[in-house]
Amino acid sequence: QVQLVESGGGLVQAGGSLRLSCAASRLTFSSYNMGWFRQAPGKEREFVAGIRWSGGRTYYKDSVKGRFTISRESDKNTVYLQMNSLKPEDTAVYYCAADGPWVAAMATGGEDYDYWGQGTQVTVSS
Repeated sequence: QVQLVESGGGLVQAGGSLRLSCAASRLTFSSYNMGWFRQAPGKEREFVAGIRWSGGRTYYKDSVKGRFTISRESDKNTVYLQMNSLKPEDTAVYYCAADGPWVAAMATGGEDYDYWGQGTQVTVSS
């Protein structure tokens, strides 16, 4: 059974940084596009960042461009989300998700993803 396990969330002051990790198991990781989503209380889940299975293309929600960086290490079956200059509006539960295998386009809709992690809470205080 495929597992995605997120870690690295926590409480941070505005302007601070966090690095989220998502470790995949029982998944042909190198053939899956990986995405990070978030859901704040009372709001819908939204796409934050994604990286193609090849690792060459990355995609970001406009409000996080220049602050967040997604990357992946295939030899560790892990995808990361480096979050800098955090703002209170970044507060949410963050989820990683896998879409594949060998999907041609980067999906930003959660319904396109096959596997999800359990989520990790990120809280940014003002």
